[in-house]
Amino acid sequence: MHIAQRSQMKVADEVWLAVALLHREHPKREDFSVAEIVERARQESASRDLRPGVYVHVVQHCVAGRAPNPGRYRMLVETRKNHRRLFKMGDPFHPDRGGSKTVPDREELPEKYRGLLDWYRNNYARNRSLKPEADPLLALRGSGKKLWADEHADEYVRHMREGWE
Repeated sequence: MHIAQRSQMKVADEVWLAVALLHREHPKREDFSVAEIVERARQESASRDLRPGVYVHVVQHCVAGRAPNPGRYRMLVETRKNHRRLFKMGDPFHPDRGGSKTVPDREELPEKYRGLLDWYRNNYARNRSLKPEADPLLALRGSGKKLWADEHADEYVRHMREGWE
């Protein structure tokens, strides 16, 4: 069974499925081109005809970092120009997309694809690619320790206020 019941499925869910299948089939790949994603969605379709809206969902509606226009899903992340990967919790996103859908609802997927949600949660999303030390703000953690190493807070403030009147 392909995404045969896709007329019942949201286009955004169809896009998520295509990207999830690519990630599962190519686990060492960081991302996929828009063209690869669209082609994978076409391969999964029963008729081989792409549903209207698949391309625009890959380019805009499902992309977490873009301003909603009008879709506000957070299913994909633009890793570089014309490349996407699945969204993981902790990825940056446009503030107007907060609280929006990141994965399909299990009940809305054809049964054949429901295991992808388990794969996503247990394997893909669990392996966060952004390590805390790679985040510039988190990398600053503890960097000010040396400022206070030789002085107590009261002494430091007294020292800084010397000469004030």
